[in-house]
Amino acid sequence: MGYEETWRRSVDDPEAFWGEQAALIEWHVPPTRILDASNPPFRQWFVGGETNLCHNAIDRHLATRGEQLAIVAVSTETGVTREITYRELHREVNAFAATMTELGVGRGDRVVVYLPNIAEAVFAMLACARIGAIHSVVFGGFAAHNLALRIDDAEPRLLICADAGMRGGKVIPYKPLVDAALRESRSPPPHVLVVDRGLDPGMPLVDGRDVDYATQRERHLGTTVPVAWLESNEPSYLLYTSGTTGRPKGVQRDVGGYAVALALSMTAIFDLRPGQAILCTSDVGWAVGHSYNVYGPLIGGCTAILYEGLPTHPDPGIWWRLCDTYGVRTMFSSPTAIRILKKQDPAWLTRHALSTLRWIFLAGEPLDQPTYDWLAQGTGKTVIDNYWQTETGWPALSLMPGLDLKPVKPGSPGFPTFGYRMRVIDDATGQDKAPGEKGVLVIEPPLPPGCLTTLWRDDERYVRSYFGHFREVLYSSLDWAVRDADGYTFILGRTDDVINVAGHRLGTREIEESVATLGAVAEVAVVGVADELKGQVPAVFATLKQGVTDDPGDVARAMERRVVELLGGVARPGCVYVVSSLPKTRSGKLLRRSLQALMQGADPGDLSTLDDPNALEDVKRAIRRGPQGGSLRA
Repeated sequence: MGYEETWRRSVDDPEAFWGEQAALIEWHVPPTRILDASNPPFRQWFVGGETNLCHNAIDRHLATRGEQLAIVAVSTETGVTREITYRELHREVNAFAATMTELGVGRGDRVVVYLPNIAEAVFAMLACARIGAIHSVVFGGFAAHNLALRIDDAEPRLLICADAGMRGGKVIPYKPLVDAALRESRSPPPHVLVVDRGLDPGMPLVDGRDVDYATQRERHLGTTVPVAWLESNEPSYLLYTSGTTGRPKGVQRDVGGYAVALALSMTAIFDLRPGQAILCTSDVGWAVGHSYNVYGPLIGGCTAILYEGLPTHPDPGIWWRLCDTYGVRTMFSSPTAIRILKKQDPAWLTRHALSTLRWIFLAGEPLDQPTYDWLAQGTGKTVIDNYWQTETGWPALSLMPGLDLKPVKPGSPGFPTFGYRMRVIDDATGQDKAPGEKGVLVIEPPLPPGCLTTLWRDDERYVRSYFGHFREVLYSSLDWAVRDADGYTFILGRTDDVINVAGHRLGTREIEESVATLGAVAEVAVVGVADELKGQVPAVFATLKQGVTDDPGDVARAMERRVVELLGGVARPGCVYVVSSLPKTRSGKLLRRSLQALMQGADPGDLSTLDDPNALEDVKRAIRRGPQGGSLRA
């Protein structure tokens, strides 16, 4: 059966379709009902079924592939490579689970994981899944304040961290960030489990709170911890994503629906079968890392290559060397990463044998034609764009080489995947747009398995954030899109105040609030502007309080430092402008879209409601002069 027939069945008869897909995983108790959509926009998949992500990722494979490589953790920063079989992974995860149980973690408790791309991150996530705890992995590039916000929302029983990570040969201490976050937090956990990599010899330990993982591991190696069988709709994990209010949203994922969706995606989308290898270059702290560094490959009985390091170190051929060494069939990366490689000698693309590599998937941001051409022509491989969000958990738009590969159209992620009934509609009227017309990409409920079930402890915000934009109950992706006459969808950018920096979603409000903590700043507006490498970067426009005599350049650089201090390097402004006033309407609304248009040399739009025309002229002069701060300043 081809794509059209399979997709049509998945949306027209979802209970029959997904009932068949449920056989892709093992159930302790089979579901009694495939879909309960009686309370839209909420829905439940595989109701009454009991299963476990860790069991499906490890235990069920032990009899048939216990000696096969499950995880290959490669760090070109430390020079360490760990090849871990399914049987060894089972041993490590059980020791980790026993440690967490001894520290008082049980079913339903939250565990914050603040680790780089190392094997212990996988152990920790799977150990949580094994005992029914809910993990919340926080990207290691986030600063203490950002970590504290997530701790307070999740209220964890345990935090797991490393002494440090590394990037470009530079040690990045994690433990001081954790200590600072816990001092700021209103809900600090009673224990911190520390993975000491030997990178920070001066790492402080707090008596009575901090626990050394290596010591606990030695004590518990050989222990077997029983699997906690969870009802399909119990939460498996939380993953925080930026919102427009400045408060992160805790995306909540289920157990059974997520496992089934990933199992299906591994074969139909990524064309992987048991025993084959995938190199996913994402960090485990992102949704891609959860789904295709950890759970998806292991549920599928595959080998996952976990990489810590730069794509250019020790040389720009490192990823291709890994593909050659481990016989990788499918690679998954981002356009930003490929644009970094594109700056290097293209000869690196052909220095290693890529005979097993069939597909290169890219996601996280729109894929531009020059990057697509460079990669496809340089490797001779099929490059496949795909589109999804933290909320969806797996691709919502993609081509499917494992089922029925349609022709690639550069710039388009393709067609809806299973269970996604998508439309492109007018943002004002809700009417469907004709082919070639720009609109908002929406999904008709019920959302398919694998998508978020709600926001952590905030059903009302879930409904308001995703289903409250139109008269009709529709999930808004908050992305502009256009569909061509052949049905291919093209993503055009965000409709809200979230910007996409190298595939990382950042709320402009978060950055504005960080800048506003400086005493010299009166008002601030942040917009996303195009960047050749990262796709978008934050541009900061700020006014200073009356009486401030500090040099504007010094204040601009202080703003940049404050953003990095509070949110981490991923949020570093691309440019900072100190201006005398910001353009506003007569009702006091900041004209952020006009600022964005001016930065990009476009029409700033209707300015009939502008309170002070001089403010816009001041901004124009500032842009012509150039920024006083930010990573893009001359």
